[in-house]
Amino acid sequence: MDLKDIQNLIKFVAKSGASEVKLETEDVKITIKTGGDDKHETTTYVQHIPVGAAPVAQPAVPVAQPAAPAAATPTNEAVEDSKYITIKSPIIGTLYRKPAPDKPVFVEVGQTIKEGDVLCIIEAMKLFNEIESEVSGKIVKVLVDDSSPVEFDQPLFLVDPS
Repeated sequence: MDLKDIQNLIKFVAKSGASEVKLETEDVKITIKTGGDDKHETTTYVQHIPVGAAPVAQPAVPVAQPAAPAAATPTNEAVEDSKYITIKSPIIGTLYRKPAPDKPVFVEVGQTIKEGDVLCIIEAMKLFNEIESEVSGKIVKVLVDDSSPVEFDQPLFLVDPS
């Protein structure tokens, strides 16, 4: 198991909501502990077991521990964003902001949209799904880059309904 596999596993466990996952193979023993829903902290322990050696009880070495989350005080941006409607991804896939590489983006910040306007395309299993707006308003913020992977229920756009 290489470092990229371990990083992907850490991301998957953090998003899954599990509080602890243990994985043991012939040569590696991994324990991933997350702080739960109220904390965004993940602790990962990796123990390398040499080939042909029996596992020995020893303390595991921490591999990655992200910085502690910022204080829980609401920022001006968070308070300001609360008045906006968040348009979220209905599916997992790759988000495209343009209908084709040589075409302009569907929507820009500051653009007024109405219900039913196409905001982006999400490719899932070789199918291109147009994501339409369910609200009318003005695009305040685009939260995802073009050609980037998105998860189910991930915020994509902020819309000012007024």
